[in-house]
Amino acid sequence: MDLYLKVRHAHFEEGLSGRQIARDFGVSRDSVAKMLAYSEPPGYRRTAPIRRPKLDPYTGQIDQWLAEDNTRPRKQRHTAKRIFERLRDECWYDGGYTIVKDYVRAKKRGSKEMFVPLSHPPGHGQADFGEALVVIGGIEQKAYFFAFDLPHSDACYVRA
Repeated sequence: MDLYLKVRHAHFEEGLSGRQIARDFGVSRDSVAKMLAYSEPPGYRRTAPIRRPKLDPYTGQIDQWLAEDNTRPRKQRHTAKRIFERLRDECWYDGGYTIVKDYVRAKKRGSKEMFVPLSHPPGHGQADFGEALVVIGGIEQKAYFFAFDLPHSDACYVRA
């Protein structure tokens, strides 16, 4: 990140060319062009799916065990280590534990419920009615209320 900021500073503040920046910082001109093209580093993007030549023949079996686990109590479900041991003992798997662990983690994470954050444009509101126990003049009684909320600005109005 530090180099990224230095390259952008050298180009936009000092007016150096991409060729000069590449020479000064010891990076390729293509890298400098990418750094100047984005206001923030875009991060790594995988272009091809992960290949697991040793594990791929066994993914169907792993998926089956994980699907069966959904009907079992939580304490009786397979861990990645147990799946690795079963693959090695029952299916003659000769690969490593880490690749099995990464695959199981990805499969379990993919099956969890996901949430999308709500977005509220200006002017949209939410209204509701309700009831609550209140104390008025020392007497506890039920009160009915109206609540109106403007989520974009976090403004609210409540009237009993």
